[in-house]
Amino acid sequence: MDGDDAGESGAARGAGKHAARRSPGGRAGVFFAFVPWIAFDIVAGPSTWELAALVGLVASVVLSVPDVAHGSVKLLDVTGIVFFTVVSLLGLSLDRQDLLWLETYAQVLANAVIAAVALGSLAFVPFTEQYARESTPREVWGTPAFQRTNRVLTLVWGGVFLVTAVLGLVAVHVTAGTDWLNWVVPIALLVLAVRFTDWYPQYVREQVHKGVAEPDR
Repeated sequence: MDGDDAGESGAARGAGKHAARRSPGGRAGVFFAFVPWIAFDIVAGPSTWELAALVGLVASVVLSVPDVAHGSVKLLDVTGIVFFTVVSLLGLSLDRQDLLWLETYAQVLANAVIAAVALGSLAFVPFTEQYARESTPREVWGTPAFQRTNRVLTLVWGGVFLVTAVLGLVAVHVTAGTDWLNWVVPIALLVLAVRFTDWYPQYVREQVHKGVAEPDR
């Protein structure tokens, strides 16, 4: 092994040790990013979707305050502020007849928007990476393990909201099983996503640790 290889190996080990100690994707940060959208889903209904939009807007603004104070803004916070502001303005400016479609599809639309933004971020920077960087050393950000972890987590969360949007759309057009489509299955998916977000980074850390622990050949 020459000097350059030794240097590269040492750098990889250093990054690996940091990755083994720190989580590439924190559960709490990612979960709280979805709180405004979950609150909107819970509150929204035929006669309460305007209130739900206000609740979502306030929650999005509150969650963005610490980031703005530190000179950064997260993708989901901006999306929430824009989406809930638009919905609130529509509620104030359109008459009842024009708002029937929004009353019917408000939850479907909200879930579809967040799914599109989350999955769309895979083309640039996975949205979970913004939260992961807050608890991970800068030298780890460019490592394959860190990037792969956040792509997987982003795909999972985007998929959960995409499936939830589809289930909500189906629920609008059926008369039976709507509780399962609107509540039971979506809540189960959220719980599974939270558990996966907690487990998967730990699994990656273990794999990185095993790779770092292997002797050079």
